Amino acid sequence: MNNSKEKELVKRIAKLAKQNQELEELLKKLQRKNEKLIQENERVKEIFEKVSPDKLGKQLSTEEKPRSLKFEMATVLFADIHGFSKISEKVDSETLMDELDEIIFTFNSFVKKYNIEKIKTIGDTYMCAGGIPVKNITNPIDVVMAALEMQSFVKSFGENGKKSGKFWEMKLGIHTGPVTAQSGGKRKVTYDIKGDTVNTASRIESVVEIGEIIISVMTYELVKEFFVCEYYGKLPVKYKGDLEMYVVKGILPELSVDGKGLLPNNTFNIRFGLIQFTDIQEIILDKLENELPEYLYYHNVKHTVDVVTEVELIGWGEGITDEEILLMKTAGLFHDVGHVVQYNDHEYHGTLIAREMLPKYNYTQEQIDRICDIIMATKMPPKPTDTLQSIICDADLDYLGRSDFIPVSNTLYKELKEQNMIGTLNDWNKIQVKFITGHQYFTGTARNLREVNKQKQIERISSLIED
Repeated sequence: MNNSKEKELVKRIAKLAKQNQELEELLKKLQRKNEKLIQENERVKEIFEKVSPDKLGKQLSTEEKPRSLKFEMATVLFADIHGFSKISEKVDSETLMDELDEIIFTFNSFVKKYNIEKIKTIGDTYMCAGGIPVKNITNPIDVVMAALEMQSFVKSFGENGKKSGKFWEMKLGIHTGPVTAQSGGKRKVTYDIKGDTVNTASRIESVVEIGEIIISVMTYELVKEFFVCEYYGKLPVKYKGDLEMYVVKGILPELSVDGKGLLPNNTFNIRFGLIQFTDIQEIILDKLENELPEYLYYHNVKHTVDVVTEVELIGWGEGITDEEILLMKTAGLFHDVGHVVQYNDHEYHGTLIAREMLPKYNYTQEQIDRICDIIMATKMPPKPTDTLQSIICDADLDYLGRSDFIPVSNTLYKELKEQNMIGTLNDWNKIQVKFITGHQYFTGTARNLREVNKQKQIERISSLIED
């Protein structure tokens, strides 16, 4: 390995170490959330014990109030649709309203496509927000993509034989920050949002030139790796100084189809997927934290976090592509989630959960099939048939060559013991020595990282065996 590759690998290992620390912090956060949920559940039980069902139902019906929710990161879009002042008097008002309705209807389809929440329309002003009611890390990118589609549609609207001609124009303002959302509605839940973020997005839209998409510096920092953005100017904000703004010109050429900046290509989708993975990861780790049986001392959240970290580390060492890194991390995340269903054949049940969930995050059928094949490769004894399967098998048994092998191994013994699947600890140590002696890592990266330590583990366990 030459010096440049060694330096690159060192950088990636340092990055992964930092990510592993962040995952550990996320695990602690999930544990705190679980404790809070337990406390809330106990509190609800106490309330139900004190209040009869009839009385409680009557009280809820008379005192029902809208819920107020706080979101730390939402992206708010205001679109001001212009056309009335420039359209010929020969065009009747009914035609204008029909065309405006068509524009709004199409905007609704863009909003739905990018999982954005439509807030409301006031005349010819359209308001929506990403990151509510379901929190996600990709909402700034989602909203800018929707804005580009809105802009393109309005530009071409008059070219499609509309009676009003080419007079419809639009300007858009976008800002990212915390919001407070209040839910309401009986048949369909709707949301209204308030806060400085909403006010700032509205102010940005008010200073925008016709035909432009302007984003705040907060949004810019979160989307600049995907879009061509040019500095636009500053907006004075009361009590906060000047707010820098940028105009969005389109998708980066290298991330767009034919370099035209209009449609995202596969490279865009992979880069987006690697960011979106954080949202999927939080959902699955939360599921494991809340639904795994208590006797899973080894196949727990920490093990899944370890495997996700290791598949990326080994993957970079083996020189796989960014798309393959995404597939590996996803497979690592889902490889043990089937334990929430049953212990045996958990790999298969993990693939079922993946097949149900991943289409909602725009994974292709081909990607999902490959992820499921990788998951099934972790079934013991491991028999990988390609590089990606070899990587996850090595990541899954990474602990064999780690310094904490014995304490980790003891958690697996405890897990099997509580299910009456193993005998004494001495029996377990004999099985471990036999297994490790016959085991060999499949990838060169894993062998370089763990093989030496693995041989030391054999000696350590052998010394514990009683004849």
